[in-house]
Amino acid sequence: MRCFNIISALFLFLTFSSSQAFANHNIKHFKDVEWAKPKGFSLTLDIAIPETKTKTKPVLVIFHGGGWLLNNKSIMTDLANSIATRTDIITVNVNYRLLADVDNTTTVNEIVEDAMGAVLWVKDNIKAYGGNPDQIAVTGDSAGGHLAAMVAVAGRNLDSDGFTKKPLGFNPTYLPKGITAEQVAKKDGLKIQAAILSYAGFSLVEVAKRDFEGEGNQFWKWAKATPRGMFGGKINVNDNPEYYQAVSPDQYLVKANEYRLPKQFVHVGERDALTTPERAKAYVEQLKTLDQPVQFKIYQGKGHGFLDSNCNDYNNGCFKDLSEPTVTDMIDFLNKVFGL
Repeated sequence: MRCFNIISALFLFLTFSSSQAFANHNIKHFKDVEWAKPKGFSLTLDIAIPETKTKTKPVLVIFHGGGWLLNNKSIMTDLANSIATRTDIITVNVNYRLLADVDNTTTVNEIVEDAMGAVLWVKDNIKAYGGNPDQIAVTGDSAGGHLAAMVAVAGRNLDSDGFTKKPLGFNPTYLPKGITAEQVAKKDGLKIQAAILSYAGFSLVEVAKRDFEGEGNQFWKWAKATPRGMFGGKINVNDNPEYYQAVSPDQYLVKANEYRLPKQFVHVGERDALTTPERAKAYVEQLKTLDQPVQFKIYQGKGHGFLDSNCNDYNNGCFKDLSEPTVTDMIDFLNKVFGL
């Protein structure tokens, strides 16, 4: 009888703990907050705040996918709201410039600078929304996963000259008042606690060599833009590989005893033909070899873009069904990172 009572109590404890961790609650929205205006192009973000009793909450910054040419933050709204509803984590869903923006002149390094700038904006401003600037994670899917990875691994490679001079560095689109890119780098001001990389791009050298910059890439057509190089001008992957390496997360991985990178959760769908399980696994193995913290999962039966909002034909389903069990795994990872 005593054994039965102990087991029953344990069951009730586990059930209660699980319901507390995943119980749905209301969220408060701040939409279309302008965080920067590079070259006159307005960049906005959405903030979703869990209406819980915790006064200072961790933050998850989200970057949407779309091949650096398509979509906006709305395609990540379901993910942002789902996580904010089920956790004690504020979500910040970010717009960044696309290659076709500003009359098809935006370069991929400027997009990375937007991602870095958005995280710096969050660190500088999130206290006003009840967020903790010292507890920040990033995530993104596909091209957004590439941006999240760049924030996680390349945040110390900052330079006020950006890509205008060599060595190539990043000048974040947003900087705290009176602070230079070099000062941010010296203080490791872009340091975050974790990154969730959803079927992300890890090498833009590989991407460019797959005819990304040519007419064979239908994303240019869908964006109603003329195909061109990611960096504009005469820069190409064969003659100028250093430019493409500089925007590739797999080029910034170092041994953990030299610099401890944020914890990373890398995942991909079994049927993904764009970010294949093999490509994702190669990145993970590289991290493991360097003794960096990483976890990896392949989701059976899933293709590319299964975390997109609403319903879509390319995955034959809707977010509510397609996103599970991935979102639950993401929440579990974040709760452990933030000690929730």
